[in-house]
Amino acid sequence: MITSVELGDFLSHSETKLEFGNGVTVFVGQNGAGKSSIIDAITFALFGQHTRKSNRGLIKRGANQGFTKVEFNINGKQYQAVRKIDNKGGLAAKFTEKINGEFLEIAAGERKQFGESMTHEVEKIIGLDFEKLKIASIVQQGELNAIIKAKPKEFKELLNAVIGIDKLDVASEAMKIINKNFREKIREDIGYDDTHIDILLRDLQKYKTELEDAMPQKEQLKVKQTQLQKEITELRIKLETETPKIDKINQLELRKRELQSYAKEAIQEIQREIAEKERKIRDCEGCFEHISLKKDLEIKIEKIELAVEGSQKKIQKLTGQVASLKEKQALAEKIQLKDNRCPVCDSKVEKLTPLFQEEHLKQEIIFLKEQMIVTEKERTMYNQKRIEFSQKLQNARNAEATLKAHSIKDQEDIRKIQEELKLKKGNVQKIPLSINGNLLEVSQIDSHAKRIFENITKLEHEIKGFNEKEFLNLKESINEKQTDLSQTDHNLGAVTEKITKYEEQIKSMQNVVSKLKVVKKYVKELDAIQMNIFSRDGPVATSLRSWALNTISTKSSEYLTLLNTKIQRISLSEKVRDISITCYSKNEVLDLESLSGGEQVSVALALRLGMANLLGASNLNLMILDEPTTHLDAEHKKSLVDVLSQLSDITNVGKPMQFIIITHDSEIFEDSNVERIYKFESTEQGSKITVL
Repeated sequence: MITSVELGDFLSHSETKLEFGNGVTVFVGQNGAGKSSIIDAITFALFGQHTRKSNRGLIKRGANQGFTKVEFNINGKQYQAVRKIDNKGGLAAKFTEKINGEFLEIAAGERKQFGESMTHEVEKIIGLDFEKLKIASIVQQGELNAIIKAKPKEFKELLNAVIGIDKLDVASEAMKIINKNFREKIREDIGYDDTHIDILLRDLQKYKTELEDAMPQKEQLKVKQTQLQKEITELRIKLETETPKIDKINQLELRKRELQSYAKEAIQEIQREIAEKERKIRDCEGCFEHISLKKDLEIKIEKIELAVEGSQKKIQKLTGQVASLKEKQALAEKIQLKDNRCPVCDSKVEKLTPLFQEEHLKQEIIFLKEQMIVTEKERTMYNQKRIEFSQKLQNARNAEATLKAHSIKDQEDIRKIQEELKLKKGNVQKIPLSINGNLLEVSQIDSHAKRIFENITKLEHEIKGFNEKEFLNLKESINEKQTDLSQTDHNLGAVTEKITKYEEQIKSMQNVVSKLKVVKKYVKELDAIQMNIFSRDGPVATSLRSWALNTISTKSSEYLTLLNTKIQRISLSEKVRDISITCYSKNEVLDLESLSGGEQVSVALALRLGMANLLGASNLNLMILDEPTTHLDAEHKKSLVDVLSQLSDITNVGKPMQFIIITHDSEIFEDSNVERIYKFESTEQGSKITVL
């Protein structure tokens, strides 16, 4: 039950607060006075929705923001819903419950992405959302008969919400989630769920068929494997007999190559020795002549070194004398006699000493330079001699080194080398020019070559009669059969592995199918519970709707009787997907389309009142009627007031019905049982409300 509605700069209201009690509250006044604004104030505060075109149109002209506040009681608890809006479109909302004298917040705002929604919390408390509340409890001006104009399917959805069947949807969805989670847990545990049974059975049969096909293949491969193993064994015994001959053939070729290689190396070695001895003789030729001059050359070089050193010293001495005379020459240029007087002491001098005579000094310098040139020529000559003697001395020393390197002491050693050289040349002429053909002659080189040749002769005797082509064919035959055996082994292994895999899969799948059959039985029971108990089309929901339809039909028929129409009874019945409305007179069934405007309003009002009576046992015990008397004659208007008065006196489980009536016909409520009448007037400052 709504206890108060407060508006601030909302639509045409500057500052309005209305109090409500049980029973009937009436709003009277002319159009535009702000009566219907109260409906928008209530729905905006509760759900954030209204009948206007936009939210900004809710703010009173000239104001920066507006608000609406609704206080209401449900099941002995007091709640307050407040919403504000500014001229920039900003919204604020707060839903609270009064506990111990203070309003404590339940929800604020509409941040649904964070799981916060005031509207959602209000809907849970009231039990209806905005759209369902509009049809069930708020009858806008000229829309009283909307309930009979609604589509049958929409009427059924409304009825489901009114009697709480939509809560069964929540339970039904919960059951679906439980069923889904159960299946997911089964899939997590064993990899499948009950929906896979048919697929698993098909796969199981497929594996059984493939297993049956694989068993004969395995036996055939085993027989082939045994036969190939026997044939390979026989061929290998024969091969083992012939194989040593191949080794001896290889040894024979190795021995021949060895003899040839040894002969080549022996010849090359002799030739190297000949070349070495010839080189020694060439290197030592003339060495003894150079060595005989060594001592005399050393003495000559020593004397020349002394002469070079003497020339060097003489040149240095002459250079120093020239430098000294040049200094004296510079001094002599400064000392000149004037009138036979000394320029220093001014004493009378007949003539200068030669040391201060420029000409004398000049002649002395020329003489010394000539001496230096002669001495330099001598030094150059000595240097050339030194180079010449040093080169000859180096040749003598090189000759000594050469003889020492070849271990030659005297001419006798040279003679011995020449005799050895002659002997080696004679031996090499005895060896055949070609060593590829006549191995017998080659074997005569030395004893080692002879032993190799004897080994060759023995091997040739041992391999006599061997056919290499037949041997290669034998090996090729063994390789072919071995390849065939390897492929057979591979195929047998693959078939055996496949059989083992099929047997394991069959066993595993049989176990899984057995478990899933139990799961399927359990899921089937859960589905039955969901369909029969929680489904809105199940037996429970159908029974509830049937009861609700009978209740609404009965109460609506009672209200029609009070309204004194020709319609005596209304019957609501459920079809497959909708609900039909049937009207009856005494003698016939009446089509809704054939009823007059007043009769249709009466039927609509009776249905809404019948539904309101049913709703009296739910959270909502309010009905708002905007101009409900439109299209009603005076008698029907009076009947409407009587019905409303009667309904407001009925207490359903301790919850009296609350009505808010918006009308021009204030006179019809004179002498009626109403709680309060508010008169609405339009002024320049906005709506003005007076309690009558």
